[in-house]
Amino acid sequence: MEKVTENLEQKGRSQQFKNKGKDAEEMRRRRTEVTIELRKNKREQHVLKRRNVPAQDSTDSDEIEKLPNQSLKTIVENAASEEPNVQLSAVQAARKLLSSDRNPPIDDLISSGILPILVNCLLKDDLPSLQFEAAWALTNIASGTSRQTQAVVNAGAVPLFLRLLSSPHQNVCEQAVWALGNIIGDGPECRDYVIKEGAVKPLLAFINPSIPLPFLRNVAWVIVNLCRNKEPPPPLETIQEILPALNQLIHHTDINILVDTVWALSYLTDGGNEQIQMVIDSSVVPFLVPLLSHPDVKVQTAALRAVGNIVTGTDEQTQIVLSCDALSHFPSLLTHPKEKINKEAVWFLSNITAGNQTQVQAVIDAGLIPLIIHHLVRGDFQTKKEAAWAISNLTISGRKEQVHFVVENGVIPPFCDLLSVKDTQVVNVVLDGINNILKMAGTEVDHICQLIEECQGLDKIETLQNHENEEIYKLAYDIIDQYFSEDIEEDPNLAPEQQNNAFQFDPNAQVPQEGFKF
Repeated sequence: MEKVTENLEQKGRSQQFKNKGKDAEEMRRRRTEVTIELRKNKREQHVLKRRNVPAQDSTDSDEIEKLPNQSLKTIVENAASEEPNVQLSAVQAARKLLSSDRNPPIDDLISSGILPILVNCLLKDDLPSLQFEAAWALTNIASGTSRQTQAVVNAGAVPLFLRLLSSPHQNVCEQAVWALGNIIGDGPECRDYVIKEGAVKPLLAFINPSIPLPFLRNVAWVIVNLCRNKEPPPPLETIQEILPALNQLIHHTDINILVDTVWALSYLTDGGNEQIQMVIDSSVVPFLVPLLSHPDVKVQTAALRAVGNIVTGTDEQTQIVLSCDALSHFPSLLTHPKEKINKEAVWFLSNITAGNQTQVQAVIDAGLIPLIIHHLVRGDFQTKKEAAWAISNLTISGRKEQVHFVVENGVIPPFCDLLSVKDTQVVNVVLDGINNILKMAGTEVDHICQLIEECQGLDKIETLQNHENEEIYKLAYDIIDQYFSEDIEEDPNLAPEQQNNAFQFDPNAQVPQEGFKF
């Protein structure tokens, strides 16, 4: 049984599916919605583009104060000068305008016509200082909006930046890397254009013992941008090129590099089962899993996302992660002070409980069921939602004894509490779970019915027979009909009144969209 990573069409629970529960395809996580919820605000953590703003000394500050008095026209004219010193001074002036931490006049500079001049300066191999200043100015223009980045691309800068990757001057190389990172970070179209122009091989060549740490941090950040975006994902051959580099960088002691490396892996594993397999085949997973207990929370967060993506794959792919003793890290993740870590940890486990019975048993043996139920009781709503999925998936994947274990751990009351929430998906998931628990109850069915009644679960299920969602009201009706119909008095509001040999329907009653079926 495989876990799906996109929304499946909700199927109405018609009579022939009565008491069957959701089939294997339906119960697999519909991860697109979850991913969107989990990943809100992640963009703020991962800067797509970076402006090079130096720590300025007092002289630089004074110079910047004077720069606005120079007209852009003068800067542009001098930047085109044949006199090297005049040209360098003008390009430097433009760069300083773009490097100010106030609002840099990017659009004004683009409108001034300076872009072709700056791009041309990249060709001046005999003037490395000019190349550096021009590359820096273009980097900061490319750090702006998509339109501003595109202006740099349209000016023909990319092939020249690639050419500068082999410059003998390290500061020029590094600035070219930075500029390419901003262009790649603009989106899949720019990313694929830069890849097609041949950027990956020379970029990865910088990963060597002699590279200074700040330069390597920039390279790692550009690799993250290369791995980003799913629509479309990077070309498979590019992923194959990058994975050995990530396998090397995952051993780095610098936190910035480690965080970027693990996020790059998380982006690659977010692209479907084929990409998950490529990451597994690179042999990086045994080094990735221990990072779940890394002392830096940024590394933990990235690692949890990456392994969480892997376990959305097949049961075989999931097992690779479990075989690295991943579950031993989860008691601390589920009791982490950060709610986002708790939420993603429960999300991870919901995909394990959607696996095979051996994998379900691994979650039980690791002592994680009480912690999942704890989040079902106390959590943040999004964490409760993930916990509901984890339990509901277990009731479908698990054996009778495994489902009984969850009931014995007190899942029924907090599960039933969620039947009154407004989130239709949560109600559906919980009803499915309750239905499955009752189906597998055997001789314990009366005891479980009693537990459901004692926590007002039965009242909630009765109310759900009037729910606007067709699947919910049919399932609620089925549960009442199958398990509780002998124990409760018929609700006169649900039955039509008989007067003068005719049925009188409540005019306020909701009519199903497809009409009544007799």
